[in-house]
Amino acid sequence: MRSASLFSLTAVISLAIVGNSSVGPAAARSAFDGTWSVVISTDSGSCDTGQRLSVEIRDGALVYSGAASVELQGHVNNAGLVQVRVANGSQSANGTGRLSATAGNGTWRGAGSNGVCAGRWSAERI
Repeated sequence: MRSASLFSLTAVISLAIVGNSSVGPAAARSAFDGTWSVVISTDSGSCDTGQRLSVEIRDGALVYSGAASVELQGHVNNAGLVQVRVANGSQSANGTGRLSATAGNGTWRGAGSNGVCAGRWSAERI
């Protein structure tokens, strides 16, 4: 059985794969704001794969409200470039990619108690 914590981490990464610059207190509305459906694919390591999750983007910032206790830092810039960092205890991961008006994709890489995992993510605006 694969680690549920690492799954939570990679799930959030895929969700988070929606981030790049830091958001100030008076951030402007982003063209990417809204709800997105994100699918995680694992290419290497012992992380769960094929998970579909949803994430909200507000003012260009990723907002995660799932049940997992994670630390998330990420943002999508005006060009759609994405960069995110997620941590859950001793586990952490980074993701990068690009969003368009309706879809996006990228890669992620993480490390935790089960070793190193890496893969791809894809997103669609709901």
